[in-house]
Amino acid sequence: MLDNVRIVLINTFHSGNIGAAAQAMKTMGIRHLYLVDPREFPSPQAEAMAAGAKDMLDNIIVVDTLEEAIGDCSVVIGTSARNRSLSLPQLSARQCGEQIAREAPHNQIALVFGRETMGLHNHELQRCNFHTYIPANEEYPVLNLAAAVQLLCYEVKVACSSYPQESDNKPVEVNTEELPASREMQYFYDHLEQTLDDVGFIITNHPGRSMNRLRRLFNRARPEKQELNILRGVLSRIQQNASARKEDTDETHN
Repeated sequence: MLDNVRIVLINTFHSGNIGAAAQAMKTMGIRHLYLVDPREFPSPQAEAMAAGAKDMLDNIIVVDTLEEAIGDCSVVIGTSARNRSLSLPQLSARQCGEQIAREAPHNQIALVFGRETMGLHNHELQRCNFHTYIPANEEYPVLNLAAAVQLLCYEVKVACSSYPQESDNKPVEVNTEELPASREMQYFYDHLEQTLDDVGFIITNHPGRSMNRLRRLFNRARPEKQELNILRGVLSRIQQNASARKEDTDETHN
């Protein structure tokens, strides 16, 4: 189960945090670490802070964009200490661990952490299915990046160790239907935006907040792969009909 879980760090500023996060992950048995456009890596500071987890550093995958890091994941969970204007379903750290334990046997899962100073940007959080937070001191909810990774990896480890029984010893119900990967959802969003532009519902260069709200809707609904294929088929038919009507109109005017 843990082998289907990856940690994604975006634009990490202090390379020592990379090493400390790698060590935190290794203590909890989570092996896959992705770095999105880190300021510096590899670095001596990362090696020093990794201590006995240098093998983790040797296997880190460095990519340029978040899309590359999560493209093959069906479940993406973003971490944030603050609420956003377009909120996602929220999970506490414990609930996050339990959610991952339910999803991990059947899906690739990404747990995404933002920058040390400002966390995730809104457009990055919009790529997620869930938003998780660590219920810290409300007067000072500040955690070092590596500490946040440690806490959430601990909750994942504990939840996966006790799976598939919950605390009341009742079996956990799991949806085993295949979910689309993040890149497949992005293809759908691009198709949806183009179709809405074709029928005059939005203007592609100025979509307002409509696409953000629709993205949040489908991320929350989490359609299965077959359902997504049906939706893509519907969009294609709408485009065909819109194109045919436009051709008829043009011929009439001519």
